Amino acid sequence: MALLDLLGRRWTLRVLWELRDDSRPTFRELQQRCDRASSSILATRLRELGEADLVEHAGDGYRLTEQGVALIEHLGRLDGWASTWQPKSVTS
Repeated sequence: MALLDLLGRRWTLRVLWELRDDSRPTFRELQQRCDRASSSILATRLRELGEADLVEHAGDGYRLTEQGVALIEHLGRLDGWASTWQPKSVTS
């Protein structure tokens, strides 16, 4: 439940997505990639993801940890499932 709570927070999934290619963006580069998310929110998310051992600051920028890479792989499978998902239409 703790992971789902973290992933449900605003900007968390976007930050993970932007770090998926191991380009190690700086804080400012990551902020631009995240459609200019506020610096306070981005800093909070990076701290939370760091505490969860999913993201780390690598001196020259941010990157996914081994656990973060594994999470992205699992989320990729979820994305594959979601692309074939056909929810029932909801009528009012």
